[in-house]
Amino acid sequence: MRLDKFLKVSRLIKRRTVAKELADAGRIEINGRSAKSASTVNINDELVIHYGSRTIALVVLSVNEFANKDQSKEMYKILSEN
Repeated sequence: MRLDKFLKVSRLIKRRTVAKELADAGRIEINGRSAKSASTVNINDELVIHYGSRTIALVVLSVNEFANKDQSKEMYKILSEN
């Protein structure tokens, strides 16, 4: 699944266009490497998202095309949050 779509479906970022802008600005990393919005997200990938003054590190647990509010929280596990 594309990075921008994963962030939208998992509700980590509200809009896909915002996710695309963050990724293209180099503020999202997948497994320690800077990622673009079209980068592929797989299960067990580690994401680090820098937005505003916050940094969130998480592990991808599942990749679903669609998810309701409860299912979206089960798509990832937060490792650290600043």
